[in-house]
Parts: sequence; C-alpha cells; structure tokens
Amino acid sequence: MFERFTDRARSVVKGAVAESHALRHDKVGTEHLLLAMLDDNPEGAGGGIAGRVLREAGVSADDMRTRIETHVGRGPRALGDADAEALRQIGIDLEAVRKAVEASFGKGALRPPTRAHSRGLFGFRRRRHLAGGPFSPRAKKVLELSLREALRLKQKHIGTEHVLLGLIREGEGLGVLVLTESGIEVDDLRRRIEAELRAAA
Repeated sequence: MFERFTDRARSVVKGAVAESHALRHDKVGTEHLLLAMLDDNPEGAGGGIAGRVLREAGVSADDMRTRIETHVGRGPRALGDADAEALRQIGIDLEAVRKAVEASFGKGALRPPTRAHSRGLFGFRRRRHLAGGPFSPRAKKVLELSLREALRLKQKHIGTEHVLLGLIREGEGLGVLVLTESGIEVDDLRRRIEAELRAAA
C-alpha cells in the first residue's frame, strides 16, 4: 500500500511519528496524523492539499495541539510545569539536577531513547518503540481508508488529501474529535477536498 503514497503523504506519515514522539505518546494516533497534515509545508508552495484545505478552513496546528494535550496530555517522561513548580517550592531545582547529572555522565544523559532493541525468536533483533511508536488501530484504519478513498475517487496515488479523507471517514478518533470541538464541519472539509480534486482534473 505504501508504494502508492506520494512523497508528501509519506512525509505526513513520518511527521505523525515525529509528532507522537514530540508529545511523548506511546502510539501514533489519528491526532498525530492531523498535526502532521497541518505542519505539511504551511508557508511554502508545494504543500499537500490536506494541509492547505485545513488551514483555509481555519484550522490551526497550535489550537489542535492544545486540544490534543487537553484530552490526552503529554507522555509520562517529562514533568509538567506544575510538577516542576511543586519541586521548586520544596527546594529542588530541576535545572541544577540536570546540570549535575550531565556533568557526571555526559551531555544528553537524561535524554530518553527513541527506540530499544530486544532479541526475538532465534536471537534476531526486534525493534520495540518507546515513543512515537507503533500506529494505533484507529491510525492504521485511517491509512487503510485513505487507500479506499483513492480507489473511490479513481486515483492511482494516495496523497495527503486521501489521508485526510480517511481520517474523516474513520470518524471516531481524536483527530476528528478535536476538529469538531473547534467548530469545524468535517463534511465541509470533505466537500472542499473533493472540489479541489475536481478542479485539478
């Protein structure tokens, strides 16, 4: 299936993994696909259709990120501002602790690994993701539905527009939830994308 993805759509999938990693989430979800589409070349020419349609509809990456963090927070590997302030009030300076650890163990000693390897059957290395890890069932469904959307529209490639159509068609993930919470009509997004595709044909 991935051989049919355009370079931009592949970039969005890779961007979703990066978004998941940045938020310290264990799985790549529909929300990370949404953020990656919004970050797909927002200022320059040549960006994907999905990102352009989302931005023209008034969707902001910062607003979506805030809404996502409200729902699921950030991953467990970093202390939040409230935790850091609570520690500061009892006399623990996190910056001083970080500097002391790095002085003893080297720069970046506290940086978490992005993936680990373990030995599987017959001693072969098996990758196990710690952050920005495997795709959630809903995110996998979105990617599967993006293929179906491309076939429905009689197109041979899968672009960012098909990924967004797959996200809308899946309809139950956090990606669609934060869009609808912000007042976006997902059916309107579908119409806008299909109009763009008709105009380009």
